[in-house]
Amino acid sequence: MKSTNSVVVGVAAVAALLALGACSEATTEQAPPSPPSASTSAPAQAQAHNNVDAMFAQHMIPHHQQAIEMSDMILGKQGIDTRVIELAKQIKNAQGPEIEQMKGWLTEWGMPTTMPGMDMPGHSMPSGSMMPSGSMSPGMGAMPGMGMMSPADMDALEKAQGVAASKLYLTQMISHHQGAIDMAQNEAKNGQSQAAVDLAKSIITSQQKEIDTMKSILPTL
Repeated sequence: MKSTNSVVVGVAAVAALLALGACSEATTEQAPPSPPSASTSAPAQAQAHNNVDAMFAQHMIPHHQQAIEMSDMILGKQGIDTRVIELAKQIKNAQGPEIEQMKGWLTEWGMPTTMPGMDMPGHSMPSGSMMPSGSMSPGMGAMPGMGMMSPADMDALEKAQGVAASKLYLTQMISHHQGAIDMAQNEAKNGQSQAAVDLAKSIITSQQKEIDTMKSILPTL
């Protein structure tokens, strides 16, 4: 009897193990495949850029830096029209974060965030820029087509006071903004990075509005 019972028990144990294995296999087969991680595709998307995107960021960073420096100058003066003060604050608040955004892209792309001769506001930018031929506009200060102020322009703004300072700031900033719009239009047309193209389009819209505002203020000073 003990022998028969042992056989029965043994058969039952084997059957239980086989059933457990079948369940395990079924569970494994039924488990849905894990969806591809979003982080896998993100770096590839982030790296999608071309030379126009890189040059746009490398040129626009010092361009924005100079606009902030000009705004700091005007905000540090007495007797400045309140509308000009508000505009200077608006420019600083908009362009500061944009600088950090562009620096982030360049770092992500493994490229320098500055270019020789372009890292200091008021310094000359190299010739042969990203600007398309024939896009240079007159009255753009030292850097035609890009709107950058020369060291002499910056010195004049620093020395100006009162109404004269307000007028000079607006006049210079109109040219400065137009240079930024020219660069942004080139990026919007020829860039590959969607984020950079979107920023370029935003710059075109926002800075054109500011140009219109500055042109409306000038005759009233």
